[in-house]
Amino acid sequence: MAEDPGKIAADKLAAANSEWPELVRKIRARTPARILVGRAGPSYRTGTQLQLREDHAAARDAVRAELDVNAAFGAEFVDRWKLFEVSTRASSKDEYLQHPSLGRAFSDAARAEIVRRCAAERDVQIAIGDGLSVPAVRAQVPRLLPLLVDGAQARGWSVGLTFIIHHCRVGIVNEIGELLRPRIVVLLIGERPGLATAESLSAYMAYQPERTHSDANRNLISNIHSRGLSAQDAAARIVNLCAQMMKLRVSGVTLKEIAGHEPESLPK
Repeated sequence: MAEDPGKIAADKLAAANSEWPELVRKIRARTPARILVGRAGPSYRTGTQLQLREDHAAARDAVRAELDVNAAFGAEFVDRWKLFEVSTRASSKDEYLQHPSLGRAFSDAARAEIVRRCAAERDVQIAIGDGLSVPAVRAQVPRLLPLLVDGAQARGWSVGLTFIIHHCRVGIVNEIGELLRPRIVVLLIGERPGLATAESLSAYMAYQPERTHSDANRNLISNIHSRGLSAQDAAARIVNLCAQMMKLRVSGVTLKEIAGHEPESLPK
């Protein structure tokens, strides 16, 4: 049986770390940044350089990937949440990357499908956008979505039918608001990948979004991934922010997240 590549990489890292004093190992364990990694002359060591190229390739692949919903989530998950797919006006990944504005508006067919399938005026409407990282959506959404829906329903909020948006930009939140008129829209979307991870998800939230709104009208919970914010913590923070929005009837720069605040203590 072939040896696990992950174990090989871990063994190599452990061997490399053994060369360093304990203080340096502790510092390196606290950050994925390439600091205190040693050098060969003026350059990175071979192992560091290869890892850098691997991470860069993963980031490029994440941006270019197309979301295959059944392959990403599995048929059982799709059926459980009755997920359906729509697209923005960007007809291809190339068009999406070259013309960002097309990712902020639904196609005519998508608008009709959303109106046909989704109930209007829910308390919370969740959507999933591929964004700039399909691996992030694939890795984080199956854990986050159930926690998020359960948290909202536990507070007595009505939750709209979740749907998936291909070639999606954050500004699509405004169109969701105008089409379905929910109190709050929550968009789970793949973040622009970096060299630390290509699997980071963001949650953008807006209170009664409309066409004239900008980034200033939205709140954000970011860095949802295995080495960042856990799905459990992200769900709690998202629900907490939703509760604050419902209480104050506003979102965006004028609303500051109250860390550790229990949403149950806020009026519904």
